[in-house]
Amino acid sequence: MSSAAVIAIVIGVVVVLGAIAFLTVARRSDVRGAGALSRETKRRDRDAEIDGPAAPTGREVERAAVSERENSLVKAENQAPAVWVPPDPEAVGVSRRQFFNRATVGLMGVGLTSFAAAGFVAFLWPIAKGGFGGKVNVGKRDDIIASIRSNGGFFYAPEARAWLTEYPASALPKAEGAYEPAVLASLEAGLIASYQKCPHLGCRVPSCTSSQWFECPCHGSQYNRVGEKKAGPAPRGLDHFAFVLGASGDVVVDTGIIYQGKPIGTNTTGQEAEGPHCV
Repeated sequence: MSSAAVIAIVIGVVVVLGAIAFLTVARRSDVRGAGALSRETKRRDRDAEIDGPAAPTGREVERAAVSERENSLVKAENQAPAVWVPPDPEAVGVSRRQFFNRATVGLMGVGLTSFAAAGFVAFLWPIAKGGFGGKVNVGKRDDIIASIRSNGGFFYAPEARAWLTEYPASALPKAEGAYEPAVLASLEAGLIASYQKCPHLGCRVPSCTSSQWFECPCHGSQYNRVGEKKAGPAPRGLDHFAFVLGASGDVVVDTGIIYQGKPIGTNTTGQEAEGPHCV
């Protein structure tokens, strides 16, 4: 046998013997690893549990709490009910709801009173003169007729919101049975004042110099030169104003009174369209 083999066998035997010795020492040791308890420690713990007082259970704790709570309650004595005494209104004061109710009623009363007072004052106050709604001086009669003849047959008075056109004297006999006396007196002066507002839906009606009619651009209603209806959806002719001639020949149109236009079919002048329509 070689020396190397002998050395290997000796080393193996030493290793085995060392392992056996280590295991024997570890088995006899009291330490069994981190956190392990020795037999002596375990025995002492068992002795302490036997000799020490036992802790109360959870059910026993609950029963003790209930018993203590019941024993602490004191029974109330029987007493007669107190007699209700209404409170003093002055002491109670005004509640929030009462305050808002009274404020609402008070404000409504003030508003209605102010409205009534304003209406009363407006009723007694004289109507303003010099603008629409009153009497408007639109110029001298001769100047208006000259303007009508030189400017395509129509004269517009913006301050009176009215058109003035010539009314032929030959049509006066037919006009006597169709127009109101105040308007008829204006026609005898050779002019007729027509309100610019269309009776259909209130559009401003312009003149059409080619047809010599009034033609509404909104819905196509058409009226002859004196405002009598010729076509379209309007329910009647143009409304009219009456006017008077002043001492110096001024035409004063009374725009405070509107005379309703004549019914459909009224045609005192017999005028037809004199050219192409504008609408």
